[in-house]
Amino acid sequence: MAFTLPALPYAKNALEPHMSAETFDYHHGKHHKAYVDKVNGWIEEKGLANFSLVETVEKAKNDGDKGLFNNAAQIWNHSFFWQCLTPDAAKPSAALQKKIDDAFGSTDDLLAKLKEESIGHFGSGWGWLVLKDDKLAITSYHDADTPLVHEGVKPLLTLDVWEHAYYVDYRNARPNYLDAVLKNLVNWDFVERNLDGKGAGRADQEQ
Repeated sequence: MAFTLPALPYAKNALEPHMSAETFDYHHGKHHKAYVDKVNGWIEEKGLANFSLVETVEKAKNDGDKGLFNNAAQIWNHSFFWQCLTPDAAKPSAALQKKIDDAFGSTDDLLAKLKEESIGHFGSGWGWLVLKDDKLAITSYHDADTPLVHEGVKPLLTLDVWEHAYYVDYRNARPNYLDAVLKNLVNWDFVERNLDGKGAGRADQEQ
């Protein structure tokens, strides 16, 4: 049994010019795949044959197994991230817009705060829009850390701010990458679906 590299939900050139096919060749085809391969190499050794991906992340956290946690969480984080993007970006629905307005004032204010949080995150990590105790909130986590292991936190939308997410297209200009994604690629339909608190399962997989 093994985990698999999930297929992208769009062609690898579908997000151009904002994210190039070359970026996906490396980010999805090499970085994401490397995490999958690493975890699969540990399945027998660490007794993971009956664990889903989310269960593997939780077990690694509880066991203090940093190597397993970093790689398994990165499988999940990336699987979730791909779904946060779309070539057919549209505005939030009326229901989602009301929640955004109540929490942040406007979509523009939400995006500005998420961009600020993501730019300000030192080093590698992830910017997040989450449900925290059933309220919309913005946060960021370092390296492979993920909402899966934070009590009361449910994932809605994420931004990968590891350098390999943007270096091909934007070199070291993280703000330009974030602008491109937030203005052009956010999959608001996916964000709205995750308001049901079941976002973790949308990037989970059985072996």
